[in-house]
Amino acid sequence: MGKFHSQPSNPKDESQDSLTASAEYSEYGDSEGDEKNRDVSQFPYVEFTGRDSVTCPTCQGTGRIPRGQENQLVALIPYSDQRLRPSRTKLYVTISVSLCLLLSGLAVFFLFPRSIDVSYVGVKSAFVSYDRDKRIVYLNITSTLNITNNNYYTVSVTNITAQVQFSKTVIGKAKLNNSSVISPLDERQIDYTVPTTIADEMSYMFDYCTLPSIKVHNIVVMMQVTVTTSYFGHTEQVSQEMYQYVDCGGNTTSLHGGVQVYQ
Repeated sequence: MGKFHSQPSNPKDESQDSLTASAEYSEYGDSEGDEKNRDVSQFPYVEFTGRDSVTCPTCQGTGRIPRGQENQLVALIPYSDQRLRPSRTKLYVTISVSLCLLLSGLAVFFLFPRSIDVSYVGVKSAFVSYDRDKRIVYLNITSTLNITNNNYYTVSVTNITAQVQFSKTVIGKAKLNNSSVISPLDERQIDYTVPTTIADEMSYMFDYCTLPSIKVHNIVVMMQVTVTTSYFGHTEQVSQEMYQYVDCGGNTTSLHGGVQVYQ
């Protein structure tokens, strides 16, 4: 009868075999997973690859977009990106607002309309003639105005309208169409002449004006004048009334006193 001898297995050998097998399995699994990841990373945008595509500038060279859509696609930027928050935005806004306010203030200061002053200087000359048959006195009165432009832009004098009254009766009218231009913050003197006629119910003044015993034949007339100016398409009128002594007995070229101005 034969004998069967069995030898017990070494536990150390079994554990070593299991470790070797597990190591081989893990190496195989890792290599297989890396291979899959590598395959996926190589084809992230399979549908856009081809001849009609360009490299995406924001995909670090791994993605592609269709050619011809570079100006149509939108790139998303995180809200926390510093490019969306320039560090000097408040400074630039403050400077811009300050400049706008400064320019607006200067424009209002220089373009704000100011008054145009008209002052009556006086009678420059008076030329007298007579019609002895009809007892008429013809008196041409030339007066001088001083017009001051207080604005920071030029002003045009469109026309000057004047009339002369004697004893509450209009004895003469005149209109001077003047296209004078007055420079900014400047003044100009303008002469105008009003031809007058003293006749009809005032024919008694003929005797007074031709009376030889009187050296100075002064009469009081009321001068009314209206100056029309224009600037920037706007028209403005300035009127004045004043009483003035005029010598109806002879020609004069001097200014007479006693002027009373009513604005």
